[in-house]
Amino acid sequence: MRRLDRKRRSKGMEMLMAGQSSDDLLAMFDGAPLNRRYWLSFGLLSAITVLDFFDFFLIAFILSKIGPEWQLTYGQSGLILYGGGIGAILGALVWGSLSDVLGRKLQIVTGTLICAVSAALIGALPTGSWILLALLRILVGFGLAAAVTPCLTIVVELTPTRWRTGMTSFYIVFASAGTLLASVTSAALFTMLGWRGLAALGIAPAIFGFLVWAFVPESVRWLTAKGRFGEAREEVAKHLGVPLQSVPLPTTAPTSPPSASLKELYANRRLFWQTVIIWGGSSTAAYGYYLWGPTIVALVLNVPVGQAAGYFIYVAGCGVIGKILLSIIAPMTGRRHLGTVFALLAAVSLVLAGIYNSVLIGGFPLMIVLVAASAFFVEGNFSNLAPYTVEQYGVRLGARSSGLGQAANGVGKILGPLALALIAGSDNIVSPKATSEAVLPAFIFLGVGMVLVAGAFAFLGIETHGRAIEDIGEAEAVPRQNEVALGKR
Repeated sequence: MRRLDRKRRSKGMEMLMAGQSSDDLLAMFDGAPLNRRYWLSFGLLSAITVLDFFDFFLIAFILSKIGPEWQLTYGQSGLILYGGGIGAILGALVWGSLSDVLGRKLQIVTGTLICAVSAALIGALPTGSWILLALLRILVGFGLAAAVTPCLTIVVELTPTRWRTGMTSFYIVFASAGTLLASVTSAALFTMLGWRGLAALGIAPAIFGFLVWAFVPESVRWLTAKGRFGEAREEVAKHLGVPLQSVPLPTTAPTSPPSASLKELYANRRLFWQTVIIWGGSSTAAYGYYLWGPTIVALVLNVPVGQAAGYFIYVAGCGVIGKILLSIIAPMTGRRHLGTVFALLAAVSLVLAGIYNSVLIGGFPLMIVLVAASAFFVEGNFSNLAPYTVEQYGVRLGARSSGLGQAANGVGKILGPLALALIAGSDNIVSPKATSEAVLPAFIFLGVGMVLVAGAFAFLGIETHGRAIEDIGEAEAVPRQNEVALGKR
């Protein structure tokens, strides 16, 4: 009799667990604390971001050495510098699609290995092999975007809803840390190692790629969206440290699992164009003032370019501070309105920088103060818009939406400097020659771009703060049939 009762209870428990929906499983996962497993994953993914950006920006310091030695022309230098941006566009779109089909974790590791190996091989190039260098730079950019696209996605999906806005915004700070690491390493080790030894350090991300494979779990939300409920259940049990039997097991297969189709991103045109505008407009502004800024300051203040470039340490520092402070403010205000305000203030700062480009306050250029303020708002807003894109599209389209944003970011890296070169009448987009008459129109152009970013946040975006990412995806990423039938947006 007792044995029969145990069998009945066991059968009843199995029927109960089998009847659970994926909502119950995800709710259990979303209620997890920020435990040791979370912090280990967050730390390793942050390290990947730091080191991949380190590899990407290291070329600026290497090129300053080999440019004269190899007698590179401006055109050749341009192909080397912009090749990384072109590769990043391709890597973001291709690996973003693969990440939605094959999983986040595999694409992070493979992208990191592509970036690391390609960066390290630069140090072994024969002297004068600028074509091979340009090809390797394309692969470095490809690998960077291939890794950071699913990295961002899995961080968003791993973080519980109640912590997501702040933690995922703070994660973006580590991209700036990679740029800073490249600067510090170059300054400290260039003389000792030479440019080839410095390039060889590019292999470092590969170590963390293997650590990610060993210790970072696959996204529970992605496993659930793919209908791999058994694996998702096991990961939730491990993450919470509870018996497997206590975790719900969904049985209803998803009606529309993630695919590789980029066309699905355009199903909701409002979100598509919002993503393109906020990423492209912000990137155009940031790379516009970083590439042109030292040249313009040197011109209007009649100081050496080296001194003008030194001023931009303050600009970069304000950009990092903006990212950190935004990650603190965003959980209190939400993403949409904060993105609008930051973009408008960036636009105002950029236009004022153009107007007061030759004014000194106590011997210090007012333009630098205003460009630093612009960096605070432009780059601070990157901590907002990057995870915001993934949140808006939801799990099904998460990596592809991140790839779309990174691709628009890559276009902005090229468009900003190119557009300013055209405004100034310069035919050299690598080291543009500015004229004083072009300063104000150039900064107005950047300001208008940030006004478009503000409009995209205000009129095309949705608020994601405090909403579970799977709920957002179902409600917003794919237009609902009844709204289409009624002719509603």
